Amino acid sequence: MFSYDPNNQTDLVDVGRSWLKGHSATRVDTVKQKAGKLHISVLPVAGYTLQTGFAGVLSSNFAFYTSDSGNLSNVLTSFTYSQYNQIIFPIQANIWTKGNKYNIVTDWRYLKYPSLTYGLGGNTVADSGYNIDYGYLRLHQAILRSVTKDLYVGVGFDFDYVWNIREIDPPPGKPTDFERYGLSKTEIASGISLHAQFDNRRNPINPENGTYANVTYRPNFTWLGSDNNWQSLLFDVREYIRFPNTTHNVVAIWSYDWLTVGNGNPPYLLLPSTGWDAYSNTGRGYIQGRFRSKNMLYLESEYRFGITSNGLIGGVIFGNAQSFSDPVTGQFNNISPGYGGGIRISLNKFSRTNLCVDYGWGTHGSGGFFVNLGEVF
Repeated sequence: MFSYDPNNQTDLVDVGRSWLKGHSATRVDTVKQKAGKLHISVLPVAGYTLQTGFAGVLSSNFAFYTSDSGNLSNVLTSFTYSQYNQIIFPIQANIWTKGNKYNIVTDWRYLKYPSLTYGLGGNTVADSGYNIDYGYLRLHQAILRSVTKDLYVGVGFDFDYVWNIREIDPPPGKPTDFERYGLSKTEIASGISLHAQFDNRRNPINPENGTYANVTYRPNFTWLGSDNNWQSLLFDVREYIRFPNTTHNVVAIWSYDWLTVGNGNPPYLLLPSTGWDAYSNTGRGYIQGRFRSKNMLYLESEYRFGITSNGLIGGVIFGNAQSFSDPVTGQFNNISPGYGGGIRISLNKFSRTNLCVDYGWGTHGSGGFFVNLGEVF
């Protein structure tokens, strides 16, 4: 079987060590998988993306195994201060206990977030955007238990609190979609989440093959503190196929369907929206929040390929399509495609963490850079 050997690869740490020492200084690890060994990737960078403008970012990824035969666990965190006075501070973790018996999933975020909103539905025009401002605290925590090999079920608690919500420069003369939907100074959602998950990827940071499928049902209740009762259903499915199978090149496919079910209305800023998945990656080619509604359908495919034989530099090409339900009829009448390509630079060859820099295009002149520490999906 064609396998990945980090000792035959080069990353940015090797490049830096070789430059400082004046000769080749490639790191070698004689133990491919060892419990407790920590692989750290840290990236201080100044960059530009559609949603932040120019920004200073300090991002870090901590990867480790809790057992010699288990899945790779990782913790991702960063601190961003942007041109638009945004503060973004997430802590996101996917931790596997010994023998993959439990999977602990964490998504905590603090945001001070001046940003744009464009109204509801999938046919809003690009020049309809205007500025809003708010603070946001997100505390999502779940624990899943193995019921058979690679299949897990579990429960979580999800809490979202949005405060000091303000429309800065809404278009004059008519109420905005935000106002018609229900504009208030705060939004609170609090609910229990139920999870079913299949995951046979051994390295979720950068899979070469395998399948991930997760279904999350989240009912929110006023007795838990929510502004109102509402329910959401999320389907997140990913497939990874090595192609050709004698290389490390991968065809990756992602379906992300985010639905509001039953009666009740989610708060406006917690509605399904472009770029508001767990890692803010849906809809490359469009600014975050470009489309928003009660229901979202999304599909993306990406081809990942090596450029240099030592694994230092790779590339991707991708295409995606998103559709949002009409706020009146509930029908999916519009599809918004996106496409683009990017570069991958190896930051840590042992955890296979890459710096990902992409440029994506959408419709009506939309386009921009998208940066990640670790693969987009």
